[in-house]
Amino acid sequence: EIKSVPGNPVSHPFVERIIGTTRREYLDHLLFFNGRDLQNKLDQFQTFYNDVRAHSSLKMKTPTAMAFGEASDEKVVSIDHYRWKKRCNDLYQLPVAA
Repeated sequence: EIKSVPGNPVSHPFVERIIGTTRREYLDHLLFFNGRDLQNKLDQFQTFYNDVRAHSSLKMKTPTAMAFGEASDEKVVSIDHYRWKKRCNDLYQLPVAA
């Protein structure tokens, strides 16, 4: 358990950042019915955030790729042919080379 001073984001800036990101990018767009439903949706977002979503601070790699030293797929692809792949119960759609 991480304890933080209310209204003082400098005490734990990384924790405050992920809480804000989760709220803005995910929870503000959802309804959940109980604790189990919320936990399932947060687990889906965690997988999306760590394994799929590219982060500019990580040179457009995912946190999982950085942690395990996976090489990024740097081949050039045409953006003329793509399809949309749905993530997080259709909340996000990401372009994927066709």
